[in-house]
Amino acid sequence: MKTERPILSASLLCKKFSNFTAVTDFDLSLKPGEIFGILGPNGAGKTTIIRMLLGLIKPSSGEVVINGFSLSGNFVNAIKNIGCLVETPFFYNYLSGRENLELLFKISNPKLNPHQDVEQTLKLVKLFDRADDTVKKYSQGMRQRLGIAAAILHKPKIVILDEPTNGLDPEGMIEIRKLILSMAKNQNISFLISSHLLSEIEQLCHRIAILNLGKTIAMGSVSQLIQPGDDNLEDLFLRLIKTKK
Repeated sequence: MKTERPILSASLLCKKFSNFTAVTDFDLSLKPGEIFGILGPNGAGKTTIIRMLLGLIKPSSGEVVINGFSLSGNFVNAIKNIGCLVETPFFYNYLSGRENLELLFKISNPKLNPHQDVEQTLKLVKLFDRADDTVKKYSQGMRQRLGIAAAILHKPKIVILDEPTNGLDPEGMIEIRKLILSMAKNQNISFLISSHLLSEIEQLCHRIAILNLGKTIAMGSVSQLIQPGDDNLEDLFLRLIKTKK
């Protein structure tokens, strides 16, 4: 049986800032269509890992390979396979959702006609019917969907989301969850998600990594990691963080 090549792999990633080690020996092998969650308390190293995977900061050691391309050796070909939504997405409130995406497309692909790709993306994130409304009329959940649309507009194979449901009401959280699950299943897009909302991660992710003080203290599916006495991911998380302090 043929083994599917990981769409993203990170090997022994480390990051040191002066005398402080933020991340130690982080490994990851992300499969096409997989949803992977990164969990950890503040200061665990989640943001540092995301910044290294996006090429925003250089690892002190280790390697990142994206769709067969080394991030350090072939940055342009590697990074074009990644889309991201980090923190709150910025849009022009006086422009419509469609106009914001068309502007973004023209900036990144000035020689191409954005119409077809923008229309397809709006349909994919279920904003097509509201695409001509100005963004100032959008709910927080709609803004997050537009942010995901911006992240996938160039058809990446991997999307990195940092707190994608942050600030959303329960209905908005359900919308984003369904959208991510649908894109992973139907578009074979891989997702790497960092979040503090353990219940969302438990419902979304095929596998998770739990970090503490820059080290990976657990990795696998939630069902594999939960032990007798753990009722859910929150119990597992608190037990591991307390044990490893």
